[in-house]
Amino acid sequence: MRTEAYAEMAALEERHWWFRGRRAVIAALLSRAGVAGPVRMLDAGCGTGGNLLAFGHLGEADGIDDAAEAVAVCHQRGLERVRQGSIDALPYDDGAFGLLLATDVLEHLDDDAGALRELRRVAAPGAVLVVTVPAQPWLWSAHDEALHHRRRYRRRGLVDRATLAGWTPEVVTGFNTLLLPPIALARLARRGSDGTDHDATPPSLDRVLVRPLELEAKLVARGLDLPPGVSLGLALRAA
Repeated sequence: MRTEAYAEMAALEERHWWFRGRRAVIAALLSRAGVAGPVRMLDAGCGTGGNLLAFGHLGEADGIDDAAEAVAVCHQRGLERVRQGSIDALPYDDGAFGLLLATDVLEHLDDDAGALRELRRVAAPGAVLVVTVPAQPWLWSAHDEALHHRRRYRRRGLVDRATLAGWTPEVVTGFNTLLLPPIALARLARRGSDGTDHDATPPSLDRVLVRPLELEAKLVARGLDLPPGVSLGLALRAA
């Protein structure tokens, strides 16, 4: 992709209801895990830097992404601590970070279990890892193929992978649960089409569609683990 295309992605990440709602859920997971800062943070697979801008106030914040164009956009946005590299071989010392994010990253990797082990290597004792992934294998659609997903997850399978990699699950919740029925119907109706769901809703609906996710985030922050939704969110502790 051209750098300009990544810049367009950065703009989408700022305004689109899905990304805004996911950031609300991430904040809720951080609250449940007791993360308040200051803490050294790594956003693994940081893309164009939306999470670093949202949560960089928690402390010294590093980012890594395998796309040079994404790194260039991060630098344009003032995120100078972002570098190019792979989550499979992180260029950081053992135990370097107290907080790690891997949001909608693991589903792109052939070896997601290996990535979880590598994240554990660079995690300090007691560090928190927040993970979000697409859920419900039966929801597989052109959206997943366009985004080069390898899989969608079931709760038990992801928890087992994380545990074997040295993480202790503290919060495991579904999210984007309230919108699961309409999203499932929309994907069924669009079967055979190309492209992602990000283009399926006009900007005029962002304020409406973000509200269910913001409500779910409030419930998660208050201690409720939600039923399976379009996505899964986990807060894991370095064992």
